[in-house]
Amino acid sequence: MMNVSKYTRQFFKAPETSMKWTKKTHIDKAPVWCSVDLRDGNQALITPMSLEEKLEFFKLLVEIGFKEIEIGFPAASETEYEFCRTLIEQDMIPDDVAIQVLTQSREHIIEKTFEALRGCKNAIVHLYNSTSVAQREQVFRKSKQEIIDIAIKGAKLCKEYREKYEGNFRFEYSPESFTGTEPEFALEISNAVLDIWQPTADDKVILNLPVTVQVSMPHVYANQVEYMCENIKYRENVLISTHPHNDRGCAVADTEMALLAGADRVEGTLFGNGERTGNVDIITLAMNMYSQGIDPQLDFSDIPSICEVYSRVTNMNVYERSPYSGKLVFAAFSGSHQDAIAKGMKWREEGHTEHWTVPYLPIDPKDVGREYSADVIRINSQSGKGGIGYILETRFGYDLPKKMREVVGYMVKGISDHKHKELMPDEVYGIFKESFVDISSPLDVTETHYKQCSNGIEANVSLLYNGKKAAVTDTGNGRLDAVSNAIRSYTELDFSLNSYTEHALEVGSASKAVSYVEIIDGNGNSFWGTGIDNDIIISSIKALVSAVNNMLK
Repeated sequence: MMNVSKYTRQFFKAPETSMKWTKKTHIDKAPVWCSVDLRDGNQALITPMSLEEKLEFFKLLVEIGFKEIEIGFPAASETEYEFCRTLIEQDMIPDDVAIQVLTQSREHIIEKTFEALRGCKNAIVHLYNSTSVAQREQVFRKSKQEIIDIAIKGAKLCKEYREKYEGNFRFEYSPESFTGTEPEFALEISNAVLDIWQPTADDKVILNLPVTVQVSMPHVYANQVEYMCENIKYRENVLISTHPHNDRGCAVADTEMALLAGADRVEGTLFGNGERTGNVDIITLAMNMYSQGIDPQLDFSDIPSICEVYSRVTNMNVYERSPYSGKLVFAAFSGSHQDAIAKGMKWREEGHTEHWTVPYLPIDPKDVGREYSADVIRINSQSGKGGIGYILETRFGYDLPKKMREVVGYMVKGISDHKHKELMPDEVYGIFKESFVDISSPLDVTETHYKQCSNGIEANVSLLYNGKKAAVTDTGNGRLDAVSNAIRSYTELDFSLNSYTEHALEVGSASKAVSYVEIIDGNGNSFWGTGIDNDIIISSIKALVSAVNNMLK
């Protein structure tokens, strides 16, 4: 990191524009989306997709709702050519979907491209040539006019070959490496191409402004896009498109600011897969809009399934923290986060708001196919009582008293810390059940009978304590109190009832009841127990016995 002086800014500031985009706070409608997963995303793979894998991916993109899909560079390889022909000949392209193919400005490549598209219902021929200072000077060693001549030649050839081949063809032009090109020159060469194609309302042209290499902050790109939007010829018949790469990690910001600046269209990949640091992530872009109440016109309601197909056919993994898509992006391990989420969910259930405002969750995880109990509240040594209580309540039906949640929470966290691993919901429930529910040793109450007496309730209690049976009679101000007194008088244990709560464990007339009992020993220590039974009285006795057994431990 000692050679910083070898670097300098490689971008060009756009001439003065209105900068209206800086006054906007949000994108108000979905752009035209074009997936380049099957071209830009595919050429980035160590092992490019096979024909069968590309066909499966194409079907997925159609199901998601893409109306424009770039499928490759047909003149580049036999697989690319065969893929294009297979889609057309097997009638796999819906009538409302256009496939897009890439071509350089060279006649034999353009000819083979149109040959690959023969008979296609709807296709976009994407012509490009590099325009940046670095490319002009180092790669092509040509003047500006010579670079313009390359573009004009390609535009004329595309127009000629469109007349020769059957099919419905639209045109797209990219001044490749736009971000390293002087904006005035990018405008000049783009207008030269448009003058050849003469776009109309019925034959619009796409002008793509790629962030081939990200060399500036996003607002610089937005100003460049706005300059093109405000000065390009035939603007009403030109769709301004973006194609950001992610060299500086700003592809999403580049795209969102470009849309504010007037862009109409976005080219990207589902998970940002592309050469070097990748393309812009369309899922992130679309879900950002969704989270602001804007319909992105793409269906990402089952992201886990999309991840599965993507990972299988590309051999690429979706990063666990990738926005909206990663397995852990909705997961809360922190106790304070879990508590806030649980309370926010409760707030929604109580009907306080029609809009999604749950803390720490920018969208409802269910909207993208995630489950609260499996994907949101995750339990490890960092978790808190709120999250553990939430798991037990939403997954298993146990609404623990607040004080008991704390006791259970510390126990579960301690076990996770000791095992040094995350605990799954079933493991959390297993710990809770083993430690608090229906514990019947060394003390058990096997039978009880009650009758009203002058000083309250009399209980005849059959006990099993340390392997010995006993019959004990005692009184109390209620059934539970009477049984508690009977246990205390026989065992000579020093404790008192401190709290008791209950609720139905299941819905319906045959529901089981669950009870929670807290006792306090002579030293002020608290112990909890839980009981389950069809009879609410029996469940309360089981809870009391469980608490006493915990005290005896």
